[in-house]
Amino acid sequence: MASGDTLLIFHPYNNEPPTANYATLDTRNQHPVLDFDATTNETAIFSAVMPRNYAGGGLTVYLHYAMTSAEADTVDWDVAFERIGDGVLDIDADSFAAVNSVDNTTVPATTGLVDIVNVTFTDGADMDSIAVGEAFRLSVTRDAVSDDAAGDAELLAVEIKET
Repeated sequence: MASGDTLLIFHPYNNEPPTANYATLDTRNQHPVLDFDATTNETAIFSAVMPRNYAGGGLTVYLHYAMTSAEADTVDWDVAFERIGDGVLDIDADSFAAVNSVDNTTVPATTGLVDIVNVTFTDGADMDSIAVGEAFRLSVTRDAVSDDAAGDAELLAVEIKET
């Protein structure tokens, strides 16, 4: 696989919500979305296995989102990886690596208009050292405590691409 190729795509129905402060499943004109609140940090979690065609480089996570009502101000997103691997993690507890963020993104001036932002990760510890063929989880959180856009942020899709 060439650098820059898409490795994985997640949609709202792939979400495995945490036990508290989770993004809620909704629809917008029959498009499934995950609603992230404007006042509480909420999270969506996606599980996968790192594809065998992953060449071991860094990753870029693309978040495709729209806003329920906001037409001004900014939205912040935090993204983190958790390596499960072979004999690496006791799944009775979370063990996500430090978050990487995309902050102060001006929301689209029209509600429902999709914006795509990206968060980059270097290979190694930045992405919890996930290797080819290993199970992992991806956490996506709207950092609502830090952003100032009103209304829900609606996540439509997540793409993981090798960079």
